[in-house]
Amino acid sequence: MTATTKTARVFGSGIRRREDPRLLTGTARYTDDVALPGMVYAAMLRSPHAHARITRLDTSRAKQAPGVVAVFTAADTESVLKPIPCLWLVPGSDLKLSPYRPLAKDVVRYVGDAVAVVVAETSYQAYDALELIEAEYDTLPAVTDPEKATQDAAPELHEQAPGNVAFHWVVQGGDVEAAFRSAEVVVRERIVQQRLLPTAMETHSAVAHYVPVTGELTLWNSTQNPHIVRFACSVVTGIPEDRLRVIAPEVGGGFGSKIAQYPGDFVTVFCSMKLGRPVKWTETRSENYQATTHGRDHVQDVELAATRDGQITGLRCTVWAGMGAYLSTAAPGIPTILHGLMLSGPYRIPALKEDVYGVYTNATPVEAYRGAGRPEATFMLERMINRLAAEIGIDPVDVRRKNLIPPFDDGFDVVTGLKYDSGNYVGALDKVLAHVDYRALRAEQARLRQQGRYMGIGVSTYVEICGLGPSQVAGAVGFQGGLWESAIVRFHPTGKVNVFIGASPHGQGEETTFAQIVADELGVEVTDVKVVHGDTDNTPMGWGTYGSRTTAVGGAALAVATRKIKAKAMLLTGHLLEAAVEDIEYESGRFFVKGTPDRYKTIQDIALLANVAWNLPEGMEAGLEATSFYDPPNFTYPFGAHVAVVEVEPETGRVDLKRYVAVDDCGPQINPVIVEGQVHGGVVQGIGQALWEEAVYDDSGQLLTGSLADYAIPRADQLPEIEVLSTVTPSPHHPLGVKGIGEAGTIASTCTVYNAVIDALAPLKVDAIRMPLTPERVWRALQPSREGA
Repeated sequence: MTATTKTARVFGSGIRRREDPRLLTGTARYTDDVALPGMVYAAMLRSPHAHARITRLDTSRAKQAPGVVAVFTAADTESVLKPIPCLWLVPGSDLKLSPYRPLAKDVVRYVGDAVAVVVAETSYQAYDALELIEAEYDTLPAVTDPEKATQDAAPELHEQAPGNVAFHWVVQGGDVEAAFRSAEVVVRERIVQQRLLPTAMETHSAVAHYVPVTGELTLWNSTQNPHIVRFACSVVTGIPEDRLRVIAPEVGGGFGSKIAQYPGDFVTVFCSMKLGRPVKWTETRSENYQATTHGRDHVQDVELAATRDGQITGLRCTVWAGMGAYLSTAAPGIPTILHGLMLSGPYRIPALKEDVYGVYTNATPVEAYRGAGRPEATFMLERMINRLAAEIGIDPVDVRRKNLIPPFDDGFDVVTGLKYDSGNYVGALDKVLAHVDYRALRAEQARLRQQGRYMGIGVSTYVEICGLGPSQVAGAVGFQGGLWESAIVRFHPTGKVNVFIGASPHGQGEETTFAQIVADELGVEVTDVKVVHGDTDNTPMGWGTYGSRTTAVGGAALAVATRKIKAKAMLLTGHLLEAAVEDIEYESGRFFVKGTPDRYKTIQDIALLANVAWNLPEGMEAGLEATSFYDPPNFTYPFGAHVAVVEVEPETGRVDLKRYVAVDDCGPQINPVIVEGQVHGGVVQGIGQALWEEAVYDDSGQLLTGSLADYAIPRADQLPEIEVLSTVTPSPHHPLGVKGIGEAGTIASTCTVYNAVIDALAPLKVDAIRMPLTPERVWRALQPSREGA
């Protein structure tokens, strides 16, 4: 039998994404597109107050409204729905959990807290009926600032958490006190990581279809982790997992905000259980801003100890991390494990200590947002290095060089207790500086300053933790689940391949890259591989898509499964060609006898012969299929170095981002075009935090940035071309050597742009401005400097 021999390796090829045609032509199907016979629509009544007692909730008029099928409150749901579980219980943190009910009972704790649900024949009727519910409240004092919430005069949100402290966690390594006692230089700064709104294009949505006769529930959900949703839904509703099916159709952006399980999901399920009809609930954009989780919200007091020549000797910080009104699904792990353990970054820091206070506030719950803890850690470190450089009069690049960990390829222990897998941080920094011609940039900056123009150069180096696993470590740090991933590779007799994965990609491109892995490993065409995901009835168990782990963990599971297929194919080839399996070699989809390449079987031949099972070796099972459950031995640690060039107009405070260059290392790249797209998206989101984005609450807890008219997200016309380069340092423990790339741009870009702006304003004696660096804030910061200039 013959087959076309492949000459070009598909791994590393920038082929077009297979997902894009349906996404670009509008034929993709999202949760809100699901339409079922007899379906009704839910709408949530939400609290207009940040903190209040519910004194009256009369739904009688709403129940009589046209088209209304039912109205429910906590009095109806509390006997059926359990509180929503927090699934990251960080040990050693004195964690104080408070009940997070799907519908608020007695007290509301943030604007947007749901208190009732209306179900009607149309969504318009449901929303109209909300206006007829008579809700009365006795308002209480509110607090939204995480540091102020811990002070004695602050209103208390939960009796279980005195002083509003949900947890107190400490990471420490080395002798911090000695480092600061002996320090020649100590620099300090207060950093505010403002609240951010994830602003996924698709708001949150759920369609629940409960069948009373069988007790089975199907839930369509805009989620990043359908298998975890199934587990949580079973816990909250009491429906056995084997009778629960969760389907994640297309998901229009997540960025971490679709990790959590939301009150609206469970309330929608409850409504379907009670009515025996399919029920759909989809947020409006204003609801999305009020009730879908927010990101960041840190107040950080940071001190860095060093020698006069720039050697870092210690880092000490206290963080007040706003958690919002309740602890969301993974919230406690973000400012602790994903933040605190990364505080040494790519540097040799012999001693550090951080105290993290997770604080309840009268605001929307906080969850993962692209980067989730690592941007906050990177910003802190990169900011303090620039502070140190300014204090001792050394170029910030030279301070970085002096402290970077030397190249390593098989493990490096850092002071926080982690073991990085591989890294060449100096190499990434050298590449980005050479690309921008750093010395020439500094010369241009000096020339422009003589003309009264304020150009700034920002540099950052970073390392991040991703590929979340292994499961043993997950358990040790309090994650209430495993962090392995699974894959099934199934060959049909015709040689076509189905790949079933437990992870749930939603824009990252794994329908393409995972097909490339199979094609590269087994010699099939990419177009002959179908990747199936997002349906718990049709896919193996998986722990979700977040933390840049789908390729780093799920891709490894797939690689292992394909190699099992290859091993079986070699055994069958040896049997068919009457040769010892040790003499069978593989190349480009062909299995042949060593030394006689004209005696071969293609993978398509093997697929057919294994499936018909006419002539199998003794003990071999029919079919060509393999399953792998991959639990990684360590995390992966991508890294990189970025440079931003800005010009600031002092008269208006306007920041013009002139250039942005990213060098990132995620190991070998399966598809460089997809990598570039991920870097572009991440960089832009990080720039958004630096320059424009902020969720603003007033003193009473009202969200003032509750619509896209008030919340500024980046626009294409505000951005330069983002230049993307890379280095390649394989992970020593990953079957393919790959790391992760989805969050890298966000982790580096916020501090890079911020440092560039402060660098531009250095002649005007401005050394810090609270983010975002809006024209008004920059202008106000300049006023004393301008007056004295």
